[in-house]
Amino acid sequence: MSSDQNPQQEQEPGTEDRGEILLDVIGQQCPLPVLRARKRLLRLEPGDLLRVFASDPVARIDMLHFCAEAGHEIIETRDRGTWIEFLIRRGDQVSDEEDLLAKPVKSL
Repeated sequence: MSSDQNPQQEQEPGTEDRGEILLDVIGQQCPLPVLRARKRLLRLEPGDLLRVFASDPVARIDMLHFCAEAGHEIIETRDRGTWIEFLIRRGDQVSDEEDLLAKPVKSL
């Protein structure tokens, strides 16, 4: 196969697919799924993807609220029956970790 037939070559410069990071928090209960996702997202570069697998039903609500407050984007949410799959893109203008820790829990 010649290099001009490689679909990877068709991407625009600066949009290289760096893949996604997987985070399996199945079996962990609130607040651990969101806390572990938050910790992992802080170590990623803006635009990187994190795929989270969670079984806690509360994560359906908590993950959406966390991402909205912290500046991340939920790309997709899939109900897999006994667990939920989230695909999250790390935001560019992410709230500083100290800002999040200073907020009362009710405001998150």
